[in-house]
Formats: sequence, structure tokens, C-alpha cells
Amino acid sequence: MDKLHSNETDKLFKAILSLKNIDECYDFFEDICTIKELRDLSLRLEVASMLKSGKSYQEITRETGVSAATICRVNKCLNYGKGYVTVLQRDLTEDNK
Repeated sequence: MDKLHSNETDKLFKAILSLKNIDECYDFFEDICTIKELRDLSLRLEVASMLKSGKSYQEITRETGVSAATICRVNKCLNYGKGYVTVLQRDLTEDNK
């Protein structure tokens, strides 16, 4: 965790927390990430959701095109980390944007 913690990372997270709505998120993330990076991040969250709902690696790969290595990494984080669990416990539906 010490490798992750820095003043620059704190500033990034504070910037993200300052965003007020989904349009501001799109504007910010389009500037800070490439389309591929943003798609990869989005797919990882989708993979976590699919794993939590009980889908198999094969189903997830077929539906998303994500590699088994990525699914394995997300699964490890889902089982031993805190971030995915915290986010997936929250209501991320359209009505709650």
C-alpha cells in the first residue's frame, strides 16, 4: 500500500471526489484516461459484478472478451480486497446517478 500512497494520488482521489455528476465524470476521465484505459477500468468493475453474481470465468470471457488473467486478478481483489466489495454494495443504477 505504501507504493500507492502519495500526495499526487491523494490529489487525484480528491479531484475524483469533487466531481458532481456523471457528465463531469465523463469530461474528467476523457481528459485523464485513454479510451482503452477507461474501457478497461469499466470492464473490471463489470467483471467484479459478474463474479459476485456467480458467473463463471467462461461466461464472463464470452460476454466481455476479458482474459482469464484479468478475471483472476479481479476475483482475487474481490475476495481479498475492499474496494470492489464497497462499491458493489452500493446502488449503481440509473436512478442513483
